[in-house]
Amino acid sequence: MKINSLTPDTIILEELGTRLAKHRKQRGFSQDDLAREAGLGVATLRRIEAGEGSQMESWLKLLKALKMLSGVEQLLPESIESPLAQVRAQSKTTKRTTSSGKRWGDETE
Repeated sequence: MKINSLTPDTIILEELGTRLAKHRKQRGFSQDDLAREAGLGVATLRRIEAGEGSQMESWLKLLKALKMLSGVEQLLPESIESPLAQVRAQSKTTKRTTSSGKRWGDETE
């Protein structure tokens, strides 16, 4: 299931819980094993996998235990480059010429 801005929060939590359970099982962890590895109670893990409310700290502990913490960096990257800055950077490296080989005059060497 794709998550987007129209997906209700309850559905997002259920989907994330389902995904967490799949990753846990794929890595060979029982709920008891993962909870112990993450330093959480089994009841907490069960609630998270059921899509019930949870604290960010619990998610971080679980992601660390599953060695998936790098995904957090993608949620909120440290720096954000605007699309305009990306276009400007590209235009500096791309020479603009017409099909006849003429230059526009705004290219950088």
